[in-house]
Amino acid sequence: MSTISPTRTTSYAESGKPKRLDRLGRWLNLRKMRRVLGETAGQRCADIGCGYDAAFARRLLRDAGSILLVDIRLGDEARLLPNARFVEGYLPRVLDQIDDHSLDLIYSSNVLEHLCDDAGTVRAFHRLLAPKGRCVINVPSWRGKALLEFVTFRLGLGPPPSEIDDHKRYYDPKDLWPILVEAGFVPSQIKCRRYKLGVNTIAICTKPDVD
Repeated sequence: MSTISPTRTTSYAESGKPKRLDRLGRWLNLRKMRRVLGETAGQRCADIGCGYDAAFARRLLRDAGSILLVDIRLGDEARLLPNARFVEGYLPRVLDQIDDHSLDLIYSSNVLEHLCDDAGTVRAFHRLLAPKGRCVINVPSWRGKALLEFVTFRLGLGPPPSEIDDHKRYYDPKDLWPILVEAGFVPSQIKCRRYKLGVNTIAICTKPDVD
């Protein structure tokens, strides 16, 4: 989960370790993404909205040829990653620092729902990808909204309430798919569906060999 929005001043997990339910969610996400991402050795990878501790990148991208980490602020744990470049700031404008076609894999989880300009951020993802590059986007669905609010506000077991109150939207495939197409991804190269019992939506987009 990430926290990149002009209304915020901190990254996810910057103010303290995630609670048990959040840690479970991270673990489930790691299991899923191991299968989705496959082999990353030697690739130019990015975790955009990686969180203060870059927990995902530290576990799954260590073998990458290079790693781009982006969030509002990055902590010491994130900076231990070898072959990593660190970019701090707000999306999408912070991505202006990154060269076109310079990445083979972009991963962004629980980021778009926090942003004022989600469409502009996805357009930047498309620009940054090299031909045949892949973009994996994970966001909460509308069914996930109900679950997140219940466990956070009623049970007190979820993320800090400020995290959920920072959400600006939720995405079913019918919400996310048009944003991906408008950004430049070709429909035949987009796989977009709900998963985790419908509480998340995942999109896997491959950039064509020739734009």
